[in-house]
Amino acid sequence: MQKAPPKAFAKKAVPASVSPAGPRLHSLNDTLLPELEKKAKEGDNLREKVVDVMFALQERLGYLDDEAVELAAELTGMTPVEVEELATFYTFIYREPVGKNVIHVCDSVICAMEDGTGITEYLLGRLRIRMGETTSDGLFTLLPVCCIGYCDHAPAILINKKAYGDLSPEKIDRLLETCREGTE
Repeated sequence: MQKAPPKAFAKKAVPASVSPAGPRLHSLNDTLLPELEKKAKEGDNLREKVVDVMFALQERLGYLDDEAVELAAELTGMTPVEVEELATFYTFIYREPVGKNVIHVCDSVICAMEDGTGITEYLLGRLRIRMGETTSDGLFTLLPVCCIGYCDHAPAILINKKAYGDLSPEKIDRLLETCREGTE
């Protein structure tokens, strides 16, 4: 006799139409919701679909709050716990508000060997925040990331998912100024 899966992992039926009720999600009704419903039906597997839905929600909302996790679960037929597991696994899905410019600092061995630690310390000092924090003006969030695959240009960072390497304090100052001017 086959045991039924625990309730937390049981697949829910995907609703024909979802109507988000929360205040942050209310604006999705006429614009993004149809796109989310389409993404929830596309893709080869459930986890692929939910990642696309989470990224689309984050693109609109800035980060994935609990309401957005619940909506992603409802759209894909997953449980909120399953969506949360994926959301916390992926480095580029944010479960807390982030700044306008998200800087991922590579903390790989190669970057460390090429003075990545010094570059990180310089960034922390210039932005006057600790790793994982956002500047008081909301412009920058600094997050660690394990290797961005730009080892031939170490030390490297990502700013809004764009790679920058061969870093020096001067180059970092130019990049930060570009971000402040809004041209990044």
